[in-house]
Amino acid sequence: MDFRHLGNSGLMVSEIAYGNWLTHGSQVEEDTAKACVRAALDAGITTFDTADAYAQGRAEEVLGRALKDERRDGLEIFSKVFWPMGEGKNDKGLSRKHVIRGAEDSLRRLGTDYLDLYQAHRFDHSTPLEETMRAFEDLVRQGKVLYVGVSEWRAEEIERALKIADEMGFDRIVSSQPQYNMLWRVIEPEVVPLSEREGIGQIVWSPIAGGVLTGKYKPGQELPEGSRAADPNSGKFLRGPLEDQVLLERVQKLEPLAAEAGLSLAQLAVAWVLQNQNVSSAIIGASRPEQVEDNVKAAGVELDAGLLTRIDEILDDSVKRDPALTKSPENIRG
Repeated sequence: MDFRHLGNSGLMVSEIAYGNWLTHGSQVEEDTAKACVRAALDAGITTFDTADAYAQGRAEEVLGRALKDERRDGLEIFSKVFWPMGEGKNDKGLSRKHVIRGAEDSLRRLGTDYLDLYQAHRFDHSTPLEETMRAFEDLVRQGKVLYVGVSEWRAEEIERALKIADEMGFDRIVSSQPQYNMLWRVIEPEVVPLSEREGIGQIVWSPIAGGVLTGKYKPGQELPEGSRAADPNSGKFLRGPLEDQVLLERVQKLEPLAAEAGLSLAQLAVAWVLQNQNVSSAIIGASRPEQVEDNVKAAGVELDAGLLTRIDEILDDSVKRDPALTKSPENIRG
């Protein structure tokens, strides 16, 4: 496993991180989840990403139990706050109340006394940004959080947060956690240039586009049994790409390129995001340990410029690049 700095911070993270968004506490049994975590640890992964909203806290609990006997200082554990965790008006968003209580609840569920990184899971249009930034700063000062970051924020939102941090003497954002893969490149025009200037590292999710870039979804064929797309819960996130027959045909054309590089399609997809030097870590998920073992082989792989150009030529206008596609709810409190 190779390691990179998280942005310009001193924190080192594994080039590939293990995340449990759609798996732990919902899609897979706990024994299987623990086996996946074990496979990640055995492969040299030290960075683990979760969030309070994943399976309404159950994902954090499962991850906490899976990591219980590991040396805490040898791990980087990340969580996030924003989405509803109850029916109350203050059980959501980035108010001081929800940020502070959310962190305390995440620490309890994970069985740890600090988070290496705590991220705002979306931008909150209904809370003053100064209030949110001060709440995160207080968590840092209390030692409950070591670094702070954001997830799925637009460049102008990140820029506002950086300005407030500088003016008020707060710790600056060191990470951004966006969706990023060969097909979804909306961070490239604005978020990445800003992040490069300001020392922010990307911790990207969905490097294999929910499995679309593995090539297992064939144009004109039934969904494979047991796949994420066939699951009634996780499958809803893949409806758009799977209805695009042209896209599925183009993904199949990537297979010879992957073979040429000595990689599986999944490994090629993970290696592709890691070619971007602003990416600190790529998050992989798994419902079986073998998926972890396959994906980690992308660590340390260098793809030549010619191969990257051919990927672009094949995918052509199937690639999404518009920064406006990054959206947070206008009013989380409804």
